[in-house]
Amino acid sequence: MPGVKAYKFKLKTNPAFEQACVFTLDTCRELYNASLQERRDAYQINHVSLNYNSQSAQLPGIKAIRPDVAAVHSQVLQDVLRRSQKAFDNFFRRVKAGQEPGYPRFKGKASFDSFVYPQSGFRLEGDKLHLSKIGSCRVRLSRPIEGGIKTCTIKREADGWYVVFAVECNQSRFIPKTGKAAGIDLGIECFAAVSNGERVENPKHYRAAESQLKRAQRTVTRRKNKRSNRRRKAINILARKHLHIKRQRADFHHKTALDVIRRYDHITIEDLNVRDGQESPSRQKHQ
Repeated sequence: MPGVKAYKFKLKTNPAFEQACVFTLDTCRELYNASLQERRDAYQINHVSLNYNSQSAQLPGIKAIRPDVAAVHSQVLQDVLRRSQKAFDNFFRRVKAGQEPGYPRFKGKASFDSFVYPQSGFRLEGDKLHLSKIGSCRVRLSRPIEGGIKTCTIKREADGWYVVFAVECNQSRFIPKTGKAAGIDLGIECFAAVSNGERVENPKHYRAAESQLKRAQRTVTRRKNKRSNRRRKAINILARKHLHIKRQRADFHHKTALDVIRRYDHITIEDLNVRDGQESPSRQKHQ
């Protein structure tokens, strides 16, 4: 059965490559925000709903008068407009379902941290990645890539730049049957309780690092000058600590899920009320 698998690797960048990536991110973010604004204005003023096709048709004209936009690969720009379309699709889906809709928001530098080559414009030769209109850099290939690469995503994180390859693969590997079944009840203090009495304890990564986070946050607060290098470094240290917690959680979730599917053929999980589970940020501190 065909499927898609993601491979994430760190990039060995140089200042010129990073500068080109930052320029691309800023241009894509501006286009995304302009797309949201145009959709909002079109509906409020003329009661017209725009879509991806109507906005992507404007790209050639925009590139003709904006050299900075023309300096970004065309498919990267198209993918930005697809993100905008997806944001509104999700908004209307939530409205139809009677959920809290959450109107699409403008993106700041901190929240717009990736751009995508959806089909072309990139090439991987050995451990060297070539990106159209950006340049080339080395990739830390920590494992072999199995399958054909479909998309290439460049992502900025607190500790550097990463590439994520979406690869089409054949998911034909089977896990041996065990003949066992289990019901799983997810919680907060206890991460999961299995119907056979087994408990998966919550590692509480945030709680374990909370004192370090508070110290790092106090350092940021003391750096009053928002343009100073010292404040910029303090913010980066804080962001790295949060990133470390995020990766700890992801690693724990993946390993726990893999252990469960290897041990049980049939798995039943409680029907969670996701909206109630997101009602308080303090709940996340237990994770």
